[in-house]
Amino acid sequence: MAPEGKKHFCYRLSLREDLRDFKNWTEEENQTIGVHFNYLKDMLEAGKLVLAGRTENMPMTDKDMGIAILETDTMEEAAEIMTNDPAVKGGIMSAELFEFSLALYR
Repeated sequence: MAPEGKKHFCYRLSLREDLRDFKNWTEEENQTIGVHFNYLKDMLEAGKLVLAGRTENMPMTDKDMGIAILETDTMEEAAEIMTNDPAVKGGIMSAELFEFSLALYR
């Protein structure tokens, strides 16, 4: 359901294990997450991000994740967006990219 010439991709974000406990967060990591959020907002405004969110289990486990659904021309473009995500660049989260097919949405 992507516009002609566009494809959808999903990147899954996994929080670094030690950061699953919020008491381990430093001010620098909190600032990086703010920059990460603003980066995703910029991607939304640029028409590259379809949606983003995360699971909210407490306590957090290795099953918790964030996702970002992208709409780009190529997988390379999606990979560039993912690798430039400040949370990924800052080592707070790891990320994995997948081709994605939007089937149903509101």
